[in-house]
Amino acid sequence: MNALLEAHALRAADLARQIGATGQVALAKKTSNLFRDTVHRGPGLDAGALDHVLEIDEAARLVDAEGMVTYEALADACLARGVMPAVVPQLKTITLGGALAGVGIESSSHRYGLVHESVTAIEVLTGDGRLLVCTPENEHADLFFGFPNSYGTLGYALRVTAKTVPVRPYVHLEHLVFTDARGYFDAVERHCADDDADFIDGTIFAADRLCLTLARFAGEAPYTSDYTYRKIYYRSIGERREDWLTVRDYLWRWDTDWFWCSRNLLAQHPLVRRLYGRERLGSRTYTKLMRWNSRVGLTRAIDRLRGLHAESVIQDVDIPIERAAEFLAFLARAVGIWPVWMCPVAPQANAGRFALYPMRRGVYVNFGFWDVMHTREPRAPGELNRRIEEAVARLGGIKSLYSESYFTPEEFGRAYGGEAYRALKAKYDARGAFPTLYEKCVRGSSGAPSAS
Repeated sequence: MNALLEAHALRAADLARQIGATGQVALAKKTSNLFRDTVHRGPGLDAGALDHVLEIDEAARLVDAEGMVTYEALADACLARGVMPAVVPQLKTITLGGALAGVGIESSSHRYGLVHESVTAIEVLTGDGRLLVCTPENEHADLFFGFPNSYGTLGYALRVTAKTVPVRPYVHLEHLVFTDARGYFDAVERHCADDDADFIDGTIFAADRLCLTLARFAGEAPYTSDYTYRKIYYRSIGERREDWLTVRDYLWRWDTDWFWCSRNLLAQHPLVRRLYGRERLGSRTYTKLMRWNSRVGLTRAIDRLRGLHAESVIQDVDIPIERAAEFLAFLARAVGIWPVWMCPVAPQANAGRFALYPMRRGVYVNFGFWDVMHTREPRAPGELNRRIEEAVARLGGIKSLYSESYFTPEEFGRAYGGEAYRALKAKYDARGAFPTLYEKCVRGSSGAPSAS
């Protein structure tokens, strides 16, 4: 065992002792990419020291890392060795364990599936202090396949082994423009089937202005664009038909402006952008400002003064591609948030075995849409979000749980594991050290924030 692995074993054993001596616990994290309020039960378990890359095996195309390592650090370590994690979520502050316990996706997902489908082994700290190594074949395979989308309600991922893929220095981007949704999604499906691009995603600016980005590794580039300061990546998509980025800048092309959500923090105004400075543009700054605003209620107070009623609509949903045009029409008609991020995902061979996020084989389309909707007339709490949840279910899709949800217990059980989850909970968290998934993820449930 090398020194890094020995040090990891000591850190993991210390956390196991801590959790074994306590009752209800929560993970104390410096960063979080959840977009919902959470209620912490019991003391915070500080796992911040478990943020190391332990080993990169280029021959086996695997990376072994601790659960609290950020994808920025993980990707940098891998890129230095000529590889990258098979799926790298869009924001630098997302952790490896967080993407596994939640649902991570990116523009390589048409080839490799979701983050958890690129994982080969997990070391899980359970609620009673056990350290279990879980693989698809061993005696803890049920926890391996039950851990994704569990959001810390079955245990914490302290160590993860995941697949890597080789990279080249640059990425060539091709932006294609469509005016018809069905033609757009037909093209998405065709490019996924042909597997003719290393990365596929899209930006939908309006129902009749749909951009598809095909990106491919390249050994050389005639130039490279810089979207880390004055220029804004998502605006470039509608302005040019091709582009070139370094591979690192491609991985983090969305982080500088939090896709396009930095506009809500005035960071897209040229003068304000200069005041932020290059180092403070990005998801670290924006999440801090968002959480500060959530605590002090500044925008809530402004809305009251303006006589407005606000509902936060922060959603990522996965829809079978044959129903994608229907869902986009629903979004345009009932919600009206633009732009919308589009990312195809092709579930892998074991997709149906992941109990808490079951998907069938074939291509799904991930729609990401994030904004606060204002009205003069009051709405029932979560009215728009409930309509979205109902549309997703009607079209055979599934939604991520990182933001607010309003499911009934029955709806939730049908979508997210039901009896399989209860069996996992009884086996791996019998004393209830962690909340249930419904308690943690659904607004208004017992133990979760009310909808007021």
